[in-house]
Amino acid sequence: MISVSTDKDLLDVSMIHHYLSERSYWAKARSLATVQASIEHSVCFGAYDENGKQLGFARVATDYAVFGWIMDVFVLEECRGKGIGKLLMEAIVNHRDLKRLRRMGLGTDDAHGLYRQYGFTDLAHPENLMERIDPGH
Repeated sequence: MISVSTDKDLLDVSMIHHYLSERSYWAKARSLATVQASIEHSVCFGAYDENGKQLGFARVATDYAVFGWIMDVFVLEECRGKGIGKLLMEAIVNHRDLKRLRRMGLGTDDAHGLYRQYGFTDLAHPENLMERIDPGH
């Protein structure tokens, strides 16, 4: 039985940092301090097995009123194919503080099919969006 919780005290921060900084394609070399700060300032979702071992993670940066951005979604490689990503997304889109948001966004290179199941679409007007990236971070 897999469960999802927003209790930050349950998070295995060491495992999250290891996955993000060494195994993800989007957060290579992210520092532990940065991971800790991102967790502190986000709504976090952990997926756990019946023994409390963390199997997956996701977080949402939000203003709790209008907008949220889903980030750092992952399921450990050895746990994939069991619906854990779906459980994380269901928890996010049904979370009491996030359901009322007008807009939620995310970026992905390889999980479009998963996110489309939860109402995410390609950008209607990508020409309206801009970004600023600091390669030093």
